[in-house]
Amino acid sequence: MVLDVLKPHEPSNVLLAIKLSEIENVEGVNLVLREMDRSTETLKITIVGDNLNFDKIKKVLEDFGAVIHSIDEIVAGKSIVESVETEQD
Repeated sequence: MVLDVLKPHEPSNVLLAIKLSEIENVEGVNLVLREMDRSTETLKITIVGDNLNFDKIKKVLEDFGAVIHSIDEIVAGKSIVESVETEQD
């Protein structure tokens, strides 16, 4: 799951990544700072695991004052399907 997230500077991104990684079935979290302004940060958050609970993920983000702008990628099923570029891309 790849999320585009907007959050205030505090609490820290380190603490957010740790809290997300503690959610049941989350195997790993990759948090990338994409943009920063005076009071907010735009983050790309990749969460890996089986049977992820989106409601719990959303709740942790909300507890940090964050808002999900979009769900940029979802992979589901028995195997990972890699996206490929097409003429529309």
